[in-house]
Amino acid sequence: MIDSTTEEKETMQDETTSSAAGVDFTERYSEVIGKVNETLDKVDWSQVGRVGKASGVLLAVIVAQILIKGVLDTINLLPVVPGLLELLGLVVVGNWSWHNLTTGEKRSAVMTKVQTLRKEYLT
Repeated sequence: MIDSTTEEKETMQDETTSSAAGVDFTERYSEVIGKVNETLDKVDWSQVGRVGKASGVLLAVIVAQILIKGVLDTINLLPVVPGLLELLGLVVVGNWSWHNLTTGEKRSAVMTKVQTLRKEYLT
């Protein structure tokens, strides 16, 4: 008999505590949501678009660099390919140099083109 009375009191206290906790949680939740909404109303959303675009470009560059590194590491694991790629690079540079640097006119044309590109992109 004593046990059943004690259990009933504990059950009633648990229900009262849980309902009070539920009301307290609801009030706190409403307060937090209200503060978040006030903060979001103060944000200048025109600037957020620029930040989002810059973040997206930065993320895309990072992902591209990771993928390129993976491809290059895979190529370097093959025993013959790195040497062939170095040889290919030498052939391409030699060919470009032969076509663009053999005469004074071609060298001055290359310098003019480099200066034009420099002015276009750096100024």
